[in-house]
Amino acid sequence: MSQLLRAGIVGGTGMVGQRFVQLLDGHPWFKVTAIAASAGSAGKTYEQAVLGRWKLDTPIPEAVKSIVVQDASIVEEFAADVDFIFCAVDMKKDEIKALEEAYAKTGTPVVSNNSAHRWTPDVPMVIPEINPEHLDVIAAQRERLGTATGFIAVKPNCSIQSYVPLLHALREFEPKTVVASTYQAISGAGKNFADWPEMLDNVIPYIGGEEEKSEQEPLRIWGSVKGGAIAPASEPQITTQCIRVPVTDGHLATLFVSFERKPSREDILSRWASFSGRPQELGLPSAPKQFITYFEEDNRPQTKLDRDLEGGMGISAGRLREDSLYDFKFVGLSHNTLRGAAGGAVLIAELLKAEGYIKAKTSAQ
Repeated sequence: MSQLLRAGIVGGTGMVGQRFVQLLDGHPWFKVTAIAASAGSAGKTYEQAVLGRWKLDTPIPEAVKSIVVQDASIVEEFAADVDFIFCAVDMKKDEIKALEEAYAKTGTPVVSNNSAHRWTPDVPMVIPEINPEHLDVIAAQRERLGTATGFIAVKPNCSIQSYVPLLHALREFEPKTVVASTYQAISGAGKNFADWPEMLDNVIPYIGGEEEKSEQEPLRIWGSVKGGAIAPASEPQITTQCIRVPVTDGHLATLFVSFERKPSREDILSRWASFSGRPQELGLPSAPKQFITYFEEDNRPQTKLDRDLEGGMGISAGRLREDSLYDFKFVGLSHNTLRGAAGGAVLIAELLKAEGYIKAKTSAQ
């Protein structure tokens, strides 16, 4: 690109916001030019605002240290200095909805890491390799919001990234019943062990709202655009349990699946190995070259060993075998703050840019 698009981060001081800052440092298409957060952080440099709160292993990028954090609620002022924004705020759901729509109405595209708009009928919820055609609904959303250039696109829940791609690659065999259990890292709650010492040597068998999301969001991803809205699919039937485990990053899932047309083990491995999507076709900067990697070893994938596969953007699988009650069972793994959160949102933004939805603002806009 001859000119980097100006990216703003709303909610830039939290854990996901910090991931955005990290991932966009040196990005070939995007440059962070503005950061917003709560009024309590406004007026401080980014370095000051995250002092004692920086949660990542890598240092704060030099390029953002001196950016003065703005008040996220002063929408027009913040939007004027960016071409699009990433949003990862910690607010009530109705407040997030209102804030993101306010940004979109300024003519600014919003790529959201939040759950507030995941079920808004004309807001696409996208895993770029799986349902890029859902971007078609943006035209109807723009009409509703009264903007020619603004819109909201959202990333789905982090836990489903560990198994939805594996199921999607097998859609030709019509999965009909899915039992999934997810074993989710503490960073999914925006915490590390210093914040949450109670998680050391502990497992918590409940994550509020997570099972409902894990059962319902895949059906929206597999839905279709009809009449300016996303109509969810009706199958497969999915039931889940979501468990918090004492690891820093990485969500692991165990799956039991029955199919309308039972594939062979070789069929499944072949589909996983060959599956790719629009990001790979376009050669997007954050796209994994190998989307799904299967491990033949009985003890893989492992969260610590395999979560960083393909820069944290790949999905790994293992332990594929026939089951006595269902057709097959297997294990999946994804990095929850990379593929599942900030990295997935960056990939969505790259797709939106490549497909012409995100452009540099002009004075006329």
